[in-house]
Amino acid sequence: MQNNFLTSIRSLKLIDGCKGAQVYTVNPLSTAGEKLASLRPTFSLRSKSIGPQLQPHHHHSPSFDSLLSTFGLPSIDLIDPPIDPFIRPIEPIDALASSFRAISSTASSSSSSSLCDIYLEHHSLLRSVGDPKQLRRALRSARLHSSDVHHKIVLSAWLRFERREDELEPLVSPISCFPTSPAIECPRAALSPGYSPDAPSDHCPCRCSPDHSASPLAPSVRPPDLEDDEIDLWFRIGDEEIPCLRSRIAALSKPLCALLYGDFAESRREHINFTHNGISARGMRIVDAFSRGGSLNEFPPDTVLEVLVFANHFCCEGLKAACDFKLASIIRNVDDALLFIDYALEEAAYLLAAACLQVFLRELPRSLQNPEITIIFCTPEGRERLASAGHASFVLYYFLSQVAMEEDMKSNTTVMLLERMVECANTGWQKLLGMHQLGCVMLERGEYKDAQKSFEVAVQEGHVYSLAGVARAKYKKGHKYSAYKLLNSIISEHCPSGWMYQERSLYCHGKERTNDLIMATELNPALPYPYKYRSVTLAEEDKLGAAVAEINKILGFKVSTDSLELRAWFYLALGNFDAALQDIRAILTLDPCYMMFHGKMHGDQLIDALQQYVHQWDMADCWMQLYDRWSAVDDIGSLAVVHQMLEKEPGNSSLRFRQSLLLLRLNCQKAAMHCLRMARNHSAQEHEKLIYEGWILYDTGHRKEALAKAEESIAIQRSFEAFFLKAYALADTSMDQTSSSHVIQLLEQANSCASDNLRKGQAHNNMGSVYVDCDMLDEAAECYLKALGIKHTRAHQGLARVYYLKNQKKTAYDEMTKLIEKAKSSASAYEKRSEYCDREMARSDLNMATKLDPLRTYPYRYRAAVLMDDRKEEEAIIELSRALSFKPDLQLLHLRAAFYDSIGNQAAAARDCEAALCLEPDHADTLELYDKIRGRAIEQQK
Repeated sequence: MQNNFLTSIRSLKLIDGCKGAQVYTVNPLSTAGEKLASLRPTFSLRSKSIGPQLQPHHHHSPSFDSLLSTFGLPSIDLIDPPIDPFIRPIEPIDALASSFRAISSTASSSSSSSLCDIYLEHHSLLRSVGDPKQLRRALRSARLHSSDVHHKIVLSAWLRFERREDELEPLVSPISCFPTSPAIECPRAALSPGYSPDAPSDHCPCRCSPDHSASPLAPSVRPPDLEDDEIDLWFRIGDEEIPCLRSRIAALSKPLCALLYGDFAESRREHINFTHNGISARGMRIVDAFSRGGSLNEFPPDTVLEVLVFANHFCCEGLKAACDFKLASIIRNVDDALLFIDYALEEAAYLLAAACLQVFLRELPRSLQNPEITIIFCTPEGRERLASAGHASFVLYYFLSQVAMEEDMKSNTTVMLLERMVECANTGWQKLLGMHQLGCVMLERGEYKDAQKSFEVAVQEGHVYSLAGVARAKYKKGHKYSAYKLLNSIISEHCPSGWMYQERSLYCHGKERTNDLIMATELNPALPYPYKYRSVTLAEEDKLGAAVAEINKILGFKVSTDSLELRAWFYLALGNFDAALQDIRAILTLDPCYMMFHGKMHGDQLIDALQQYVHQWDMADCWMQLYDRWSAVDDIGSLAVVHQMLEKEPGNSSLRFRQSLLLLRLNCQKAAMHCLRMARNHSAQEHEKLIYEGWILYDTGHRKEALAKAEESIAIQRSFEAFFLKAYALADTSMDQTSSSHVIQLLEQANSCASDNLRKGQAHNNMGSVYVDCDMLDEAAECYLKALGIKHTRAHQGLARVYYLKNQKKTAYDEMTKLIEKAKSSASAYEKRSEYCDREMARSDLNMATKLDPLRTYPYRYRAAVLMDDRKEEEAIIELSRALSFKPDLQLLHLRAAFYDSIGNQAAAARDCEAALCLEPDHADTLELYDKIRGRAIEQQK
């Protein structure tokens, strides 16, 4: 069987109401056969290890028996939620609105540096929202409004770091960029001073023609004055004399002018001894050449460095700038940067230091493993040296700290970088962020006294959430009641949030703790800890089935490695080794370096220990299992099967690509891009490599380039994947009648090529979507039925849409019911089915959708709209506010703003518009509503 793939995530047209994360079915609890049932251990989860007693007539593997008795099962004491290391405002919507107003008011001023700082603050605020696209947009805006080289190199490197999985291959040089790299990340452009937010987005020096590639940093070259060629001054250095023009040398700086034309004896001499002024004869010739022509192009770097020292000594600003530029232009790699950084800092060579720093930043996180570099970044002396050269800033240490925390939260490097970050803080938000993050790191390191002090400083700067850190530090020091009282005061003084009740639950017991966690889930159902706590508690009561059901609730809409590990533990306790192995494989797909059992054992070792208790599949078995799980919309199960297949065929690029699609469904974008790039790198055939390059380009916004890659691939070899990519890219760029026909032809050509049924099912499904858009319903129905005939389950949704458009509402409802029965925990299916029934049944379906996936926003909007239709305005606003309290969402904010406007609460309506525009500045409907609200406010003031 050809190892092709199913790209159901890449549907050509998605119904707005059904966009969002999928819900994943879980294998039901079942015995793993008589042999596995007899291997089930007997133990109590109240102890921290599994008892060794097993059925006496079976032999337990020593390795597995030792494994269980050594590491045991999860304990409530070991699953405490971390303190989030970012700014978490008490009133998120108010904070977003305030950020929008700050950006708007500052944008009209001429202070670009202020706007850059405001966008950085905006970025720090958006971290609590957690949308990577919004975070990148904020960083991009900060970079666009950077006026100095330092901020440009830092923010360009930061943007590149966040996108590091997107490139086709590692860059040959840290100062190079690919043709498809965003121009705003160009390292050469970052070294150009000046403020140009309106510059063309494709303006990249690396892509300019040779005639226009000169950097604007280059000093203006003054041509030599051919008439003024009379030598009237010689500098003696050792045994050599260098002829010069007195007037030109004097023009280099005021000190040299005073020396040659002032009251000094040298002003009356034609021969001046310069032997002891720290410059060689060759260096002095460079000074003379520069004084005549203003150029350093033909001189070697070591001599230019010598001239730089001379220029600094005699305050020759023009000469220093030329040397600075010349040396900065030759920095190509880490070795170059390490060679020159000390000179740059010692001589305060701003541009040379920037070029060296840029290389270090673009080599992160590897740079932080180099002791020579960490001394510069981490030590107080290093920060002072950077400051003397104009390169110590909050944004530099903000970036470095994020990288360090991502690599190792507890390392000394992380602590030192955060300390430097606090030292560079100039405003309140900068200091509170630095101190809060330092507190989080100290808490993780077990240094509770220092953690408490850091959190308390952050609280003094206005960050209420840092009180949770203060309470946690007190609790760890044994002051549990004091921590409880502190959380009580937070809840009583502020509008309650889910995190407040979650935090307070740590400091109480029994029913009170249970009630707090119930309230935490009610206020914020996306918090993982309450589900984890309840599942572990059930497991300790030997209710393992209920424990699995509880953790499944969070895994249904928010997949994470720690929740999967918890479920794997429960399956181990049940003796369901197949299910446990599935979850462990899924974990290693999300994080190949994941350590199980509280960081004590690598997941691969656990897989090896479990292998002997499960049926071993060959590749044919794996394909059949993958087919079943993919058809059942079981993405976690599919991930596990693909992981096992890659163990057998690690170079299979098709499987890597299929893995990337599954990860996209699970909202793991970075991991998905990594798999996509590995698929490209493992491709043995050029036409396959071009296809994967095309998908990488498509996913990073380069639609035309993706289309070109598909056409290149087809020119080499006609294949399903190439035609499918071309159809998809074409459909996304234009969908008029002509292009729709072309897309259908491309999909038909794809299906004429060899592929597996999963892939053909996707093509039929996408073809049906195009036919629906062209109002060719009979042809669409035929395509969907073909897809269903080869078990492409999602085609039920498209077929239901066809029935609905034919006014067969009951049939559409029944079709969606079939999808729900096959993908039993599908929140999107319930949500879509609600469109095909009466109001009461729709509300029931949408309530189920919310129960299965509380992060889906359509159900809240629907219920709120129904309440507004019933003239229950306050209840409608409460419904929207319920979701907005844990998920700031553009559509929810826009709708609530409209509701507030309809009841005359213009202040609240304006605030919600501002918060929505903070998330999406170009949202046309919100801009229109906001203008109307402001217009009415102005009229009332008049």
